[in-house]
Amino acid sequence: MNSKIKLCPNRLVQYLQKEPEMFRKSDIIRYITENDIRMVNFMYPADDNRLKTLNFVINSEEYLESILTYGERVDGSSLFPSFIEAGNSDLYVIPRYNTAFVDPFAEIPTLTMLASFFDKDGNPLESSPEYTLKKAAESFRKTTGLEFYAMGELEYYVIADDQGLFPASDQKGYHESAPYAKFNEFRTECMALIAQAGGQIKYGHNEVGNFTIAGKIYEQNEVEFLPVKAVQAADNLVIAKWIIRTLAARKGYDVTFAPKITAGKAGSGLHIHFKIMDGERNMMIENGTLSDTAKKAIAGILSHAPAITAMGNKVPTSYFRLVPHQEAPTSVCWGDRNRSVLVRVPLGWTGGNDMCALANPLEKDNTTPAPQKQTVELRSADGSADVYQLIAAMIVAARDGFVMEDALQRAERMYVSVNIHSDENQEKLGLLESLPDSCMASADALDKDMEVFLAEGVFSKNMLEGISRKLREYADGNLRETLGTDRDAMLVQVRKYWHCG
Repeated sequence: MNSKIKLCPNRLVQYLQKEPEMFRKSDIIRYITENDIRMVNFMYPADDNRLKTLNFVINSEEYLESILTYGERVDGSSLFPSFIEAGNSDLYVIPRYNTAFVDPFAEIPTLTMLASFFDKDGNPLESSPEYTLKKAAESFRKTTGLEFYAMGELEYYVIADDQGLFPASDQKGYHESAPYAKFNEFRTECMALIAQAGGQIKYGHNEVGNFTIAGKIYEQNEVEFLPVKAVQAADNLVIAKWIIRTLAARKGYDVTFAPKITAGKAGSGLHIHFKIMDGERNMMIENGTLSDTAKKAIAGILSHAPAITAMGNKVPTSYFRLVPHQEAPTSVCWGDRNRSVLVRVPLGWTGGNDMCALANPLEKDNTTPAPQKQTVELRSADGSADVYQLIAAMIVAARDGFVMEDALQRAERMYVSVNIHSDENQEKLGLLESLPDSCMASADALDKDMEVFLAEGVFSKNMLEGISRKLREYADGNLRETLGTDRDAMLVQVRKYWHCG
C-alpha cells in the first residue's frame, strides 16, 4: 500500500485508496452513495478572504451528477464587490474533486469541496484569486522550468475566561506546555480536523504571545504546514482558518488572526515559506549552502516586497504590527536565521553531523542523505491576507528575480548578517528601503509595480485596481503616526479589524 494513503487521515483517501490528486467524479459519487452522505457543500473564498458556503441536498443520483458536473450560479458582485460589477456579475462555481473532505461539524453527513469560479462563457474567471495563483505557478514553470512550493505558518490567539490557575509568563509562551498553556488540546483537536480535511500539517505549538487582561486569557498558538504546490498551500490555509474558528465557536472561545491584538504585545503574522523544486530535487541548496537559484528568487521578492504588502497586509492594523522590536520586519532585507529581517533563511539540515546517532547512541550511523528541507520565509504578511493573491504575488516577484540581470548583486546588497536594528547596522539600515506604513502606502507600491504583476496575464487589471482602490478607502496614511502611543485609540482600530481575513 502507498505510505501516503496508509497514514492519511482524510476519510475519502482511506475509503477510495487513492491520493486526492487522483479523485474523479465517479469516485466522489461512489463515496457519497456508499457512505450515506446526504448533503454536498461547495466552499470558496471571497473578497473578504473568508470561505463562503453553498449547500445542496442530494435529491437523486441524477441531481448529484448534475451539480458535480455543471456546478451552480452565484452572484459575483456580492462575492467580489471590489472588482465585479452588479450589472454583469453571474458566475459559475465548479467543485474541485481533489479538495473533497467530510465536513467535521455537520450533523447531517456532508461532503465538502472547494470550488473554482468560471465566467459566462465557461472560462476560468481571470480575476479569481485561486485562478490567479494557478496562472502564477504556470508562469513560473514556463520561465524557469521549476515548481514553486509554499507553506504557511498560521498564528492566532485564543481568548477565554481566566481561571487563575498556573498563570503563564507574560509574552513568554513559546512552545509552552500544559498546565501553563491552556489551549494545547484545542490546538491539537484543530490540527486533527484540518488533517482530515486534507491539510498537510508539519506541527503545532504555543507561540510567544500570552497575557491576561480584564479576566481574560489571551494565548497565541501556531499551526505550521508542510511545503506543497502553491494552490494546495493556499487551500490548506483557508480551510484551516475556517476549522479553527468553527471549533472555537463550538467551545465558546474567541479566536482572532488579527495582526495586532493590543498595545505592546506580539501580534500575529502569516509567514509564508517557499522552496523551488526540480522534480524531487530542492533547488534552494547547492553544495550545502544557499544556491544562486534561491538568491535570485529572494532578490525578486525583496525588489517587489512593498507591493506584496497590498496582498498580504490588507487592513490598517497590519501596519501597527510592522514596527521595530515586535518580531516583525520593517526594512527590505534578508538574512540567515534572523527574525528581524523581511526574508529569513532558517536552518535547513545542511550540517554534516549525524544528529540522530549523537542523540541516540544505540542507533547505527545514518548513511542516507539529509532530507531536502531548506525553505526561505517571507515574514511580512498577516491573517488579513488573501492567501491566493499573496502567494501568487510572491511567485510573480520570484519569477522576476530570474530575469533580472543584477539579481545576485541585489541579493548581496540587501543581505544582513545580524539584527538589523543593532547599533552596528544603523548605517546600513539607512540605506535599505522600508516597508509601507499604511494601506495607502501599500496601494502606492502596488500601483508602481503594477506592470510586473500584469505581465504574462497572471493578475488581471480589474483585480489589481480593485485591491488598490480598497486599500485607499481606509484613508490611513497618517494613522500610525497620529495614534502614536494613544493605546485606547489604537484598540478601537484593533477591534474594528478583529476578525479580518
